[in-house]
Amino acid sequence: IPEAQFVEDVDAFMAKESGGAKDVIKRLDEWLSKYRFMESHLHATRTKLKHQVPDIKNCLDIIAEMKVRQDSTEDLETRYMLSDQVYVKATIPPSNKVCLWLGANVMLEYDLESAEALLNKNLGNAHTKLTQVLSDLDYLRTQCTTTEVTIARVYNWDVRKRRAEAVNAGGVKA
Repeated sequence: IPEAQFVEDVDAFMAKESGGAKDVIKRLDEWLSKYRFMESHLHATRTKLKHQVPDIKNCLDIIAEMKVRQDSTEDLETRYMLSDQVYVKATIPPSNKVCLWLGANVMLEYDLESAEALLNKNLGNAHTKLTQVLSDLDYLRTQCTTTEVTIARVYNWDVRKRRAEAVNAGGVKA
């Protein structure tokens, strides 16, 4: 993500730029749009990760319960979510195997230890990615603010310049 340039001296900045203030403001507005697009994408990623973490934790809880009941002869009775707001009652015999959805309509069977290791790895990756996304969102907010301030400063510079030109054109000194 490119860093937005804070303009301390607008006169020096505008002297280096080609075109007028409208062109500079247009270019800065395009950058602001790009930052906002990246920000919305990161918000979607953050939302996805915030839903993914509890799901992984629930799977780990189920695996822990299955490990406890692995040597038992007693069946596990539970309810599982079939779809939103639809739960089905299930009876699970003791087992050392579990099936995990990996995504893209792929399900694989794992033994409990392998499944737990995979889920713990995925949980760690989700936490790491969530931390990175939150950091990137903070950075993008700063870039948006810097770009908005720069746009305002260039606009104000242009207004002062036009007023001075109007006053000088009218024969009155500024």
